[in-house]
Amino acid sequence: MATKSFRRRIYYLIEASHPDHRGTRAFDTVMVVMIVANILSVILETVPSLDAEYGRAFHLFDRISVALFTVEYLARLWVAVEHAPVARHGAVLGRLRFAMGPYMVIDLLAIAPFYLSLIMPAADLRVLRVFRLLRMLKLARYSPGLNTLMRVLSEERRALGAALIVMMGLLVLCSTLVYHLEHPVQPDKFGSIPDAMWWGLATLTTVGYGDVVPVTPLGKILGGAMMIFGLGMFAIPIGIVASAFSRDIHQRDFVISFGMVSNVPAFSHLGPIEIERIIRVLQSRRMRAGSLVFAKGDPADAVYFILSGTLRVEFPRHPFELGSGDFFGEGALYRNTPRLARVRCLTDCRLLRLAREDFDTLTEDDPDFRAKIEAAVSERQPAAEDLDPHS
Repeated sequence: MATKSFRRRIYYLIEASHPDHRGTRAFDTVMVVMIVANILSVILETVPSLDAEYGRAFHLFDRISVALFTVEYLARLWVAVEHAPVARHGAVLGRLRFAMGPYMVIDLLAIAPFYLSLIMPAADLRVLRVFRLLRMLKLARYSPGLNTLMRVLSEERRALGAALIVMMGLLVLCSTLVYHLEHPVQPDKFGSIPDAMWWGLATLTTVGYGDVVPVTPLGKILGGAMMIFGLGMFAIPIGIVASAFSRDIHQRDFVISFGMVSNVPAFSHLGPIEIERIIRVLQSRRMRAGSLVFAKGDPADAVYFILSGTLRVEFPRHPFELGSGDFFGEGALYRNTPRLARVRCLTDCRLLRLAREDFDTLTEDDPDFRAKIEAAVSERQPAAEDLDPHS
């Protein structure tokens, strides 16, 4: 039981912990720093002067990195059975299936060259050192953005494949034409269609190395047309990826925002259409413990809804604290007066801000929301009277 309990703690640390957990953040930070440092090491050790002076340090750092990545790899295999889908296949088969996953394969390839050099010390395995750069791919574990990009590429693979086929067809067509136009006058540079495809690729991508260029009038006309086509055709995959990436991020943000807003008690009576309308006008704010939301005398420009955290409303005689699900700042908006108290965060907080004009529109259009605001104003009236010169 003790072993299982320890394994589960390790599992939550490196695989399934909440991203806000302190231990998980520390582990992820250490791994990201090690991966980036390894990439820099691979690059810098190719500089002769640096390798001559710090070669032994580079070698020692590589050994330490391999040891750390090996422990990480073995730890992930060990805790794999804590995944429900893996556990269904048993300890051995489940771990084997888990080891065949893309991330685990990348982890294995990142450390394999070192162990191959130990097993076969006489062999020339310098070419395998390039696999050390695969450690860069380990960053995908710790980067939501990279995961999103990989998911987008997978989802748009058909559109990207179709664009690639069109580009390859255009490349072959143009290379064939320029071969027949230029081969008679430049047989050394346009000796075959594959030779012409090098020029075609450089032209379609608008790189234009200039090592191979057409000299005949028709060849130059074809080259100009290829440049124009290249600008459009090679922009298609970029547009596909960019639009899909943006759509994925907006969809995820919408789902998160919808869940947050629907859990705020002041909006609990609203349906999906009304919540979607409110999402468009709410602004999300993250504030650190001790931060000042607003001070006494500030203009009342918004009302705030608390998604998480604890805040203190500092009226002199009747200070009080607010937590998740509460809202504040409505009194000054409702009375059209400056802020009557200071509000600061006691813990890290996440707030939703509703600007004055949107607040006015919502209280006019939604009787239930207006009733909740009026009830809150009445409940906090004694505290507000401490500072309100008009009371």
